[in-house]
Amino acid sequence: MSKTLVIVESPAKAKTIKKYLPKGYEVEATMGHVIDLPKSRIGINIEEDFKPDYIKIRGKAELLKKLKNAAKKADQVYLATDPDREGEAISWHMANFLEIDLATKCRIEFHEITKKAVNAAIENKRIIDIDLVNSQQARRILDRLVGYSLSPFLWKKVKKGLSGGRVQSVVTRIIVDREEEIAAFIPEEYWNLELLLKKADDEKTFISKFYSEDGKKKTITNAEEAIRLEKVVNAHPIVVENVKKRIRYQKPPLPFTTSTLQQEAYKVLGFTTQRTMRLAQQLYEGVDIKGSGLTGLITYLRTDSTRIADEAVAESKEYIIEHFGDDYLGTEKKAGKKKNVQDAHEAIRPSSVMLTPEEARNSLEPDQYRLYKLIWERLLCSQMADAQYFVTDVDVACSNLIFKTKGETQKFDGFTRVGKGAGKNDDSILPELAIGDDLERLKTTKEQKFTKPPARYTEASLVKILEEKGIGRPSTYAPTIATIKNRDYVEVEDKHFKPTELGVTVTHLMKEYFSDVVNISFTAEMEDRLDAVSDGQTDWIELLKNFYQGFEKELTNAQEKAESVTIADPESDVDCELCGRRMVIKKGKYGRFLACPGFPDCKNTKPYFEKTGGICSVCGGDIVKRTSKTGRTFYSCNNYPDCDYMNWDLPIPEKCPVCGSTLFQKGLGKRKSIYCDKKDCGYKAPMAE
Repeated sequence: MSKTLVIVESPAKAKTIKKYLPKGYEVEATMGHVIDLPKSRIGINIEEDFKPDYIKIRGKAELLKKLKNAAKKADQVYLATDPDREGEAISWHMANFLEIDLATKCRIEFHEITKKAVNAAIENKRIIDIDLVNSQQARRILDRLVGYSLSPFLWKKVKKGLSGGRVQSVVTRIIVDREEEIAAFIPEEYWNLELLLKKADDEKTFISKFYSEDGKKKTITNAEEAIRLEKVVNAHPIVVENVKKRIRYQKPPLPFTTSTLQQEAYKVLGFTTQRTMRLAQQLYEGVDIKGSGLTGLITYLRTDSTRIADEAVAESKEYIIEHFGDDYLGTEKKAGKKKNVQDAHEAIRPSSVMLTPEEARNSLEPDQYRLYKLIWERLLCSQMADAQYFVTDVDVACSNLIFKTKGETQKFDGFTRVGKGAGKNDDSILPELAIGDDLERLKTTKEQKFTKPPARYTEASLVKILEEKGIGRPSTYAPTIATIKNRDYVEVEDKHFKPTELGVTVTHLMKEYFSDVVNISFTAEMEDRLDAVSDGQTDWIELLKNFYQGFEKELTNAQEKAESVTIADPESDVDCELCGRRMVIKKGKYGRFLACPGFPDCKNTKPYFEKTGGICSVCGGDIVKRTSKTGRTFYSCNNYPDCDYMNWDLPIPEKCPVCGSTLFQKGLGKRKSIYCDKKDCGYKAPMAE
């Protein structure tokens, strides 16, 4: 009996695939990359057309030996690494290592781990796509050239341990630029003028907002103007001038891409990009579902496309008709073609709509369930009918002033039937109004406001701007964001990114001497060129030559002209108990710590934990911010281990109105609430926006 070896990337994926293959098939995993550039040196011969010096990754020798022995015993070898640039490169390296002829059809790929997809992949095996490999090589070498050149420069000019990168430096710049916009922002005063109105024969009240004077839209810019307009309102009758009724259609969202999944998981579930990608990888590779065994629950998680397979459309339609009826079935929807979209993979969707989140729940970890539910509901919504709303726009006249109001009620729930609904509450329902109706003014409200600066980026809004600008790829967002946080270029304050002094200093240095590297348009254009390599339209060696020619000049100029910068370590509020100096906050391999500035005379160090301002409800100690082994933030007492108090939710400045203890924030967006966790208190309340 012939024997076939299938090589994949991860052990979890190997177990799931093994279940779908007949006897005679063995499945082994590479555990990611096995051959790569060396870590200790740049590993690129620039003079010989940027020839990479690939080596076996340290610690992978035994694994490679095992794979080689398994390949020798097999009659044929199939390379089934992930269906993307990195996966193609791993297959190429394995083919070379195992001495497989690159002209043979040894490559198989599938976008979901199901029996049908695995068998279809074997039937449609192909040769390794060398254009895709070259695109990965070009990207890898570009990043190596930039990183291994910029990092030593930054060590010399700023301080040791820093890094620069082709994408990370641009991402840091975007955050720094936003902070500078905020600092330069000058608030402008404006006033809102609102009327609380009702019809004489109807108790239903509604609010109408000032819009125009003498037929021209107007912004109220000061108190004097607001008072003048209020006097006009007080002196004249108020009548309905115009009523317009229409139906508003709300289209369902498209299925998830990598980027939109990261954004929505952050906004709805509070998951970081890293957490989302880790969970999605688990769902893709396979989870042990009771009664079914190891099952791949979603399609491949790295995609820019919103396209879904015909069979998934048909299955979704069947489910919608059975559970909601024909009226809920949507028409065919096509997304507009976006820049940089790679349509090789379909959107992220459940492998089968018929496996509902509730059916899978007992087999999933809580976070896996929440993400699977989000993906499952998104696909189903995308195939459902539009939601429909009755909308009434009303113009209210008072002398030469116009006030506007809008009422909205749901006519048909459509796709909002799935998941959290989008129906309107009674506050948006207007009384029946007609042109010429007299209205009674119950109250006039004028309120001073000021324009606000642009908001700092959250993970969701940062991912959105990176995708819009064409910076990097969605699959790289999570590690890039992790890098700029770990390098202390940015910090997270109330879930928003704020650049550190170090991040600002390094960015300004980069903008002055490496204008191309941190140029947003240049970086986006480079992504287009790399895509052209994968399409076979651009030669990857020429791409590298063209880039390095300019970069080398910038590097030489920077090394000669840039002056060294000194950044003082931030001072803490802790005194060194050995010498009395005020300790400073330093960052090491395992995070921040306190150190005495008297080093080397005084070598005192101690752990550093950021105080939140909260007070422990158990012992009265300070609540400090900590990070779990999985990278998740939690809050505990600084008297640990004597006090084992901890909480996953964020402490806020407000105190409990009942007992005076620290309050905590739970949930996101409109579901935000506050509560007191002191035993026997139990205070809870919605959180004001």
